[in-house]
Amino acid sequence: MPVLARHDAAFDAVIFDLDGTLIDTESLSLAAGLDAFASLGAAVEVEFLHCLIGKDRPACARLIGAHRPDLDLVALNTHWRAGFDQRIASGLTAKPGALALVAALRLPLAVVTSSDRDGAIWKLAQAGLATAFGHVITLDDVTCAKPAPEPYLLAATRMAVAPARCVAFEDSEAGAEAAQAAGMVVVQVPDLLPTTGRFAHHVVPDLLSGARLVGLIG
Repeated sequence: MPVLARHDAAFDAVIFDLDGTLIDTESLSLAAGLDAFASLGAAVEVEFLHCLIGKDRPACARLIGAHRPDLDLVALNTHWRAGFDQRIASGLTAKPGALALVAALRLPLAVVTSSDRDGAIWKLAQAGLATAFGHVITLDDVTCAKPAPEPYLLAATRMAVAPARCVAFEDSEAGAEAAQAAGMVVVQVPDLLPTTGRFAHHVVPDLLSGARLVGLIG
């Protein structure tokens, strides 16, 4: 792992989204989802699943229910989860640059995710990031998940820093919208979907490029 020089005085904390930003899970979840719908005789286009990226489970359930009101959501979730678990049985992969960047930073670090706590902690461990973050804000910690700003505001509160002194790394539109609404500097690293960048201060191809752009590393 390369050793990166730090230049992080512009910020008091760094916050990362989890799925699709720190770890490579979105493509696996997408494939599992397509199989789950098909197994119930309710095949959908991949574009429909794209609209679920970055959203929490209740929001996804509402969208699926509106799209396929005849579908058994409990059965769908069971099939989807089983397919995802099968795909990650051999472990999860950190996104390019994630491990090196997290190791280089000496600022307070947090994760803000729409996953539940058990899932988030498990995924961090599988990706080699179990002890990297002082705070992990999950779906279980908030009333209003992304794209509402509450998860990011809670992270700032727990780290005792002003939101404006935080930089947030996100892949999805919903996540970038949440961080922007919280008043943070937003670096968006698109994963599966392109972005218009309307909620981001910077759009970059990878984490290390974004960190250099905002002065976190040299």
